[in-house]
Amino acid sequence: MNPTESNKGLLPTIAIILVLGSFLSVLGPYQTHRLGFPGVWLYWVGLMCVGWASNALVTLFLAGLTGNWSRLAHYALASFLISVPITISVATIQALLSQPFRAQALPVVFIFVWVISAAVTALGWLMERRNTAPQTPAVGRALLDKLPPRLKRAPLLALQSEDHYLRVHTAAGDALILMRLSDAMTAVENLDGRQTHRSWWVARDAVDAVSRGDGRAMLTLSNGVQAPVSRTHAPALRESGWY
Repeated sequence: MNPTESNKGLLPTIAIILVLGSFLSVLGPYQTHRLGFPGVWLYWVGLMCVGWASNALVTLFLAGLTGNWSRLAHYALASFLISVPITISVATIQALLSQPFRAQALPVVFIFVWVISAAVTALGWLMERRNTAPQTPAVGRALLDKLPPRLKRAPLLALQSEDHYLRVHTAAGDALILMRLSDAMTAVENLDGRQTHRSWWVARDAVDAVSRGDGRAMLTLSNGVQAPVSRTHAPALRESGWY
């Protein structure tokens, strides 16, 4: 990555830290308005920086532990873990200000920190979903023209064969159209997806979790729908790193 690309990735992070830190300094929650300006601003921007650094470390820590988890579950655990160093930082700052917390108050402080951490983490989760969602322009016209208008621009999640019909699952809902699965898979060949079963094709970015039972895997999609993995297609999916 060249310096220009690195700066492009860093600038949005800095902007988010400054915006959230400034917003919280204006609100002055937990009586931090008593610090005055710029004390309250430095307090919250500093905590946002600690949160960002903690997020980077937690992400590395969880990389090999939550691979099969849904992204929502991953972010929920991450928000909890991130809150630990931030709570320690808050307690340390209070002690330096000669206003240390009582021991029995620390669990309450942690909960308050977790609320803010969860909100910021949820924002990151939503941004990730938006940035990684499949793009419909790559879908061929043979399939796209058969979809109702409300689904034409929605990210495609999966294709499910039902007798002579095809159920098209998208982030905005599903529709039943007259089309063969083989023809539909030709129309989505430019998307990152695979056939998982004789009756299913799934977009890779649509998979939130993988479960196993009775010797077979089941893919849970971002819309809650479960797509089966047949023994025929399982080896190829495993080799491709799907689970």
